[in-house]
Amino acid sequence: MLLRNLNPSEGLCNGTRMLITDLGDRLIEARILTGSNVGETVYIPKIMLCTKSKKWTFSLERRQFPIRVCYAMTINKSQGQSLNAVGLYLRNTVFSHGQLYVALSCVTSRAGLKIVIEDDEQNYTRWTKNIVYREIFGSLQ
Repeated sequence: MLLRNLNPSEGLCNGTRMLITDLGDRLIEARILTGSNVGETVYIPKIMLCTKSKKWTFSLERRQFPIRVCYAMTINKSQGQSLNAVGLYLRNTVFSHGQLYVALSCVTSRAGLKIVIEDDEQNYTRWTKNIVYREIFGSLQ
């Protein structure tokens, strides 16, 4: 998964999932798996990442690929994507308004959705809370 917006017009945006086809010392060749540029071959260079903090009198610089191995993703990272299979492990209730909707709306079919919900005593259950802040809707009336 790409961690930076490198070139949005070419499909290289934060959260883009790719399949690495060649891994070099300074360049990665990959095929885009999501978004409007699916199937295109792209090249990802190492980029300079810097840390700057007011509490330090120095900064750290490092050249690295702006990617992360992605076996799973957060609900927020999945927003706007269409996925054939979605597995939700809800050890706790979702914590934000609309987050459960985002998670469920990413899957393309009901057959591709699997949900595991645990309660506070680590028992499996069939229910979870959908967090809704009603005051958000008050301004719509």
